[in-house]
Amino acid sequence: MTLGELAQRFNLTLSGDAQRSVSGLATLGGAGPDQVSFIASRKYLEQLADTAAAAVLIHPDFADQCPVDTLVTEDPYLAFARMTSLFDRSSRTAVGVHPAAVVSAEAEVADSVRIAANAVVEAGAVIGEGVVIGANAYVGAGSRIGANTCLNPGVIVYHDVWLGARCIVHSTAVLGSDGFGFAPGPEGWEKIHQLGGLRIGDDVEIGAGTTIDRGALEHTVIEDGVIIDNQVHIAHNCRIGKNTAIAGCTGMAGSTIIGANCTVAGAVALSGHIEICDGVHITGMSMVTRSITEPGVYSSGVPASPNREWRKNAVRFSQLDGMHKRLAAIEKGSAP
Repeated sequence: MTLGELAQRFNLTLSGDAQRSVSGLATLGGAGPDQVSFIASRKYLEQLADTAAAAVLIHPDFADQCPVDTLVTEDPYLAFARMTSLFDRSSRTAVGVHPAAVVSAEAEVADSVRIAANAVVEAGAVIGEGVVIGANAYVGAGSRIGANTCLNPGVIVYHDVWLGARCIVHSTAVLGSDGFGFAPGPEGWEKIHQLGGLRIGDDVEIGAGTTIDRGALEHTVIEDGVIIDNQVHIAHNCRIGKNTAIAGCTGMAGSTIIGANCTVAGAVALSGHIEICDGVHITGMSMVTRSITEPGVYSSGVPASPNREWRKNAVRFSQLDGMHKRLAAIEKGSAP
């Protein structure tokens, strides 16, 4: 690509040589003379002076400080994100069904699919146009994979799981496994068979090792545009609203409902049967035990501190109730 072609494709304002060829993207410090870099924050301005990049994606406010050609945009980070699609070198499965794949004659499979070796597609499954199913992936009976969705190697899709169009599911993700449903009986736990399914919208990305359970009676639902990081667990009958983002190692118990345009940072724990409204942002390692009804930023937990200090404070935590009672008595004028 030339800088001129990049500017035209992504609606950027080029200041520099439109015929200059570039072969990839790189950081400000690591970019060479055939690569494009970007600056998305003022704190990286000190690195700008020494960059050797062919050009830099940059905000108009900083453009006059750039020593190399510029591709000016109001949102350099978004432009960088869009540009990565041009330089993605991930391998692609060949069009067609590999001889070592097992595809049921009762499955409905579009002509343009790419199904790799040792993948399995069960009876009643519907595989849309342009779908990629990686090696050793599994698609269960009656499941539906929407157009141009990619299941990377080792993805497991149980029965009655529907994925929309243009989704990406990374390796070892498990979609539609049984929820953790058991009833205590006279001789121990008795399994509650999970009779619902899993419904996933369009343009959803699901990280490696993530598990999303099917519903107990009704469906678990992931709406359009949701992005889910690695090692996330979503239990049965949860519902995740449109364009919400969930970071790694988060776990949510059954029947949790999260609204649209929320962000859930890493290692957050959410109790079951609670509702989070639209526009909520939960910071890392928070524990959410009650519903949240107002948009905003929510946090919990105690930041790490030196052990000696933490141990003293831990003792004081246990004294808070007594301190409160004494303070209340003083305020009432009846201190002991």
